[in-house]
Amino acid sequence: MHDASWEEPITFETNKLGKYWTVTSTAEAARALMDKWPVDTGGAYEAALRTCLAAMEGDETPDAAREAFLKAAEEAGVFIRI
Repeated sequence: MHDASWEEPITFETNKLGKYWTVTSTAEAARALMDKWPVDTGGAYEAALRTCLAAMEGDETPDAAREAFLKAAEEAGVFIRI
């Protein structure tokens, strides 16, 4: 299993107002999508989860997982601090 750290972490507001979580790796992004995300549907959400899991298996790059995570955040209206 691969869990390369991201060069640029992403901090996002969780589904609890005022609570933030910083994601620094693909594994943390997958965990955030499964446990802390405000929605569990949507094309970008599903693509991000698939891409993160594929990156952990070595079939995608950490950069692809990070970009997919950002698209899922945009789709869900999640506040992001980069």
